[in-house]
Amino acid sequence: MSRKPHLRPLELKDVEQVTAIYAHYVASGAATFDEIAPNEGAWSAKAGSIVAHGFPFLIVKVGDKVAGFAYATLWRPRPAYRHTVEDTVYVAPDQQRQGLGGMLLEGVIEGCRKAGVEQVIAVIADTGDPASEALHKNAGFAEVGRLSKVGFKHGQWIDTVLMQLSLEQGES
Repeated sequence: MSRKPHLRPLELKDVEQVTAIYAHYVASGAATFDEIAPNEGAWSAKAGSIVAHGFPFLIVKVGDKVAGFAYATLWRPRPAYRHTVEDTVYVAPDQQRQGLGGMLLEGVIEGCRKAGVEQVIAVIADTGDPASEALHKNAGFAEVGRLSKVGFKHGQWIDTVLMQLSLEQGES
């Protein structure tokens, strides 16, 4: 079986592994501000909503294992924000530092271009690990702000760093 990473859209059969990857981050860190991990049903519903909006939800497989996932969701629900999305990228803990996050983020950015997105926003928990900020900077994102002490998880206040990528597609 090939160990070369393969990027593709999420399929129903992937939801169990996506759920497990995310549950790890809910339980062990502050990369997400969720405190209770969503179940497979919640992930299936979320994926359905993302795809219904025309946005990408991608996974990267290594062999027969989902090694990470990424997607874009509406930045805010109000209609004037319809051309702005927030990206999300998670790589399985045992698959980090192999370029999979970059592969996923580039795939999401390309999917956003195809969907007519103008702006991609990253909201990154500042936990002291520079990996997410570096990932986004390498993809062309620029830091545009910081929100201080907006999350409280595992007994600590957490800032978020806001990064933005303009896809500059024009008016519609």
